[in-house]
Amino acid sequence: MAAKMIILAACVAAALRIQPAPAYKPAYSAPAYPAPAYPAPAYSAYAPEPAYAPAPYSFEYAVNDPTTYDVHSQAESSDGKTVKGYYSLIEADGTKRIVEYTADDYGFNAEVKKEGTPSYSAPAYKAAPAYKPAYSAPAYSAPAYPAPAYPAPAYKPAPYKAY
Repeated sequence: MAAKMIILAACVAAALRIQPAPAYKPAYSAPAYPAPAYPAPAYSAYAPEPAYAPAPYSFEYAVNDPTTYDVHSQAESSDGKTVKGYYSLIEADGTKRIVEYTADDYGFNAEVKKEGTPSYSAPAYKAAPAYKPAYSAPAYSAPAYPAPAYPAPAYKPAPYKAY
């Protein structure tokens, strides 16, 4: 048992022995480059952001796609200080959500309204037309070879063993 402890201690000591890393010595010296022959660029402070006067605008759009049931619209206008607008959309339950909003120096204010009663029925889809091939099916004659004739299988019952 003592021999095992001595061997274990020797293995641990060998594993923990710390050796310094070998010194790296390059085979050649670093190259020397001459100083650049042009002057360094002079950086100035960033130009201030130009201040543009508020520009009035107005836009409006609407989408009505019966294939995907996507129905929505938006309109917005600004006089340069106050933004007013609305948007509306048909939600999945069939109701119409209308949001009227105003944004000015006091912040953003939105009023949400809902019109209609929710209905959770699936939309009515048209059935696909029945498939009709563009050509008639080819008429094949019966095969030219005779049908194979096999003898009927004959089964013999297994013998009964009484134990």
